[in-house]
Amino acid sequence: MSLEKMGQAAREAAYQLATVSTAQKNRALAAIADELEARSAQILAANEKDIAAGREAGLTEAMLDRLLLNPARLAGIVADVRKVITLDDPVGAEIDSRVLENGLRLSRRRVPIGVIGVIYEARPNVTIDIASLCLKTGNASILRGGRETFHSNLELVRVIQHALAASGLPEAAVQYIDNPDRALVAELLRLDRYVDMIIPRGGAGLHKMCKENSSIPVIIGGFGISHIFVDESADLARSLAVIENAKVQRPSACNALDTLLVHEKVAATLLPQLVALMNERKVTLVGAPNAMALLAGSDNLCDAGPEDFDTEWLGLTLGVKVVADVNEALAHMREHNAGHSDAILTNSLANAERFVNGAGSAAVYVNASTRFTDGGQFGLGAEVAVSTQMLHARGPMGLTELTSYKWVGQADYLSRA
Repeated sequence: MSLEKMGQAAREAAYQLATVSTAQKNRALAAIADELEARSAQILAANEKDIAAGREAGLTEAMLDRLLLNPARLAGIVADVRKVITLDDPVGAEIDSRVLENGLRLSRRRVPIGVIGVIYEARPNVTIDIASLCLKTGNASILRGGRETFHSNLELVRVIQHALAASGLPEAAVQYIDNPDRALVAELLRLDRYVDMIIPRGGAGLHKMCKENSSIPVIIGGFGISHIFVDESADLARSLAVIENAKVQRPSACNALDTLLVHEKVAATLLPQLVALMNERKVTLVGAPNAMALLAGSDNLCDAGPEDFDTEWLGLTLGVKVVADVNEALAHMREHNAGHSDAILTNSLANAERFVNGAGSAAVYVNASTRFTDGGQFGLGAEVAVSTQMLHARGPMGLTELTSYKWVGQADYLSRA
């Protein structure tokens, strides 16, 4: 496999996509959705191979859940592709414009970024999400999925490339590095002659490796400890329902709840109720010293170790700590890798505003589950990543976040004085 040739092909495909009409891009997306449905049996059979290999390799149930495809999940992927068709194409849109005193009309016009390299783990739906969003925005993509989803990704990319060819678009608009050799990841990170942006999707180790080794700009995201703070004014019964949703609705997701912070004035009431609920859900509780007595009824209870509040659990484990007020909650979050999705449950407008303004997270919620941080839930159709950095894009990255802009000047044969 020659990444140099892949890069050349991707760059050429990006040149072609930059001038393709919205209608033609939408036809290609519709063809991808139709092909996913037509080849669903083959896709699910390929995924079964990955699941079997994962079990043999000793992957955790949380990891197996992340890579699992079933008819319902595949139908959801198809629906996301069709949702992207309905969204406005940002390419060519004017952001703003003004006329200077010399008569020059200046505007900024959205353009594709070019070639996007995406390195990701586990979730095969990422393959389709990236391909559909990049295609809609006129970007070519080079994908490198994890070895645990090897068969699933190969089948999905075959579907994509067949649909592209049938729609008159270059197959090289979406390419997949199908060699598991990790040296190819390092090579991709240095392919700055052709690749314009790297998006890693995975754990902290993957992000660190990309940031330290890439000669290409890297979008950092997808990792962060998700917190919920229960304020003293919160409706506790309704809070429990939100906590349950955030923790167990899909515990392997990056926006699932990792740490629960509880105001000291309501801890004695809330935490025993939480224990009963988490026992039903088979959730292991990891308690800070000031919470252990109130968590004593837990079937699965552990003392929090030095690193536990810095751990993204991705499974049925929940850290619990009692805090004095919203300021202590925010201080804990700053110390322990908040940056992804965090929430306050409160009936106090002042505390809600204090939390929203003080949290450095990409997505902050008042009286809502952290599980909403998702491109589909945000109405973006899908997402290529959840960015937790401060520059360019934050939160779920949809169509607009996959564009840049160019300045366009228009005049009547104007020369500079």
